[in-house]
Amino acid sequence: MMAVFGGIAEFEWFLVLTRTQEGQETAQARQVAFGRPSKLRDDQKEIARDFVNSCQKISAVKRTFNVNPDTIYRYRNEKQPL
Repeated sequence: MMAVFGGIAEFEWFLVLTRTQEGQETAQARQVAFGRPSKLRDDQKEIARDFVNSCQKISAVKRTFNVNPDTIYRYRNEKQPL
């Protein structure tokens, strides 16, 4: 009896996994953004990057934009758009 229930549960898990993957693929096809929204807009990222490149301290830049220092480090290492 337990083997039958285990088999049904495994099959249901497979169905859920398949539906989830199909949903993600259709959402990506519609260009839906996944994940947490960015804390700063693109223009703010560029300004923060310029501040850091002009030898401003990370702590000063983080206070200016009210973000975590890790955010500034991540944006600093991002590739700039062409």
